[in-house]
Amino acid sequence: MARHFLDLQDARTMATDHLLLTRRAVRDAAQANAMAVIHGEAGLGKTYAVDDALREIDRPVVWATFPSRPTPRLIAATLLELLTGRPTRLDRFRAIAGLVELLSAGEHLVVVDESQLLTGDCIELLRYVHDQPTTQFGLVLVGGNGTWGVLSAEPMLASRVFRRVRFCALTREQVLEQLPAFHRLYSACDPGLLGWVDDLFAHGNLRAWASFTLSATALAQDAGRPGLDEQIARNVFALHGGGAQR
Repeated sequence: MARHFLDLQDARTMATDHLLLTRRAVRDAAQANAMAVIHGEAGLGKTYAVDDALREIDRPVVWATFPSRPTPRLIAATLLELLTGRPTRLDRFRAIAGLVELLSAGEHLVVVDESQLLTGDCIELLRYVHDQPTTQFGLVLVGGNGTWGVLSAEPMLASRVFRRVRFCALTREQVLEQLPAFHRLYSACDPGLLGWVDDLFAHGNLRAWASFTLSATALAQDAGRPGLDEQIARNVFALHGGGAQR
């Protein structure tokens, strides 16, 4: 199972609509050797959801993350190195040729995380390799909304997206439904208190809820309290700079 943010102990995976859609999108991209895009604002669980979905994939997976605005040569060389396990000093064109050769030898799934950092030229390179008649791989781009911004600006790229999942913050209703199952700290928590914390601190953001939960669990243990109450919540706010997470 994918690792929770901050290695939060006793946390359980929330079966949100986004998580379930991501499982389907990643599986479909792998089975059809197609392209999927998983995008949305930071902290909503995109990377976790994709990592979780990979449990169902029965082919080699290449997971890559690149620095901001990499060159197409870096993209090709890095993927080649991940596939072979060896460093390469090939130029751009030879690296691309080697990448095409390896991705034609057997089915793979290539995942590019933080793909909002890629330039249009880099995404075009991935499209080029993916479109080769001999290559056999699914491609999953995971990142901020900038990922979709680049793709949607180019109809030739956008038309190749087979599955697209856009992550949004949890609604108040979803928070009240999901949080009690997420962690034992909230198993008997007053829904009004959960909603108050979400309004002032988390705003439906899963990463913010994980941060709050880790801090609140430690404070509750120190105070010998079984669960969350308003005093503990206010102390967590203070530890996190007053609670403003916007």
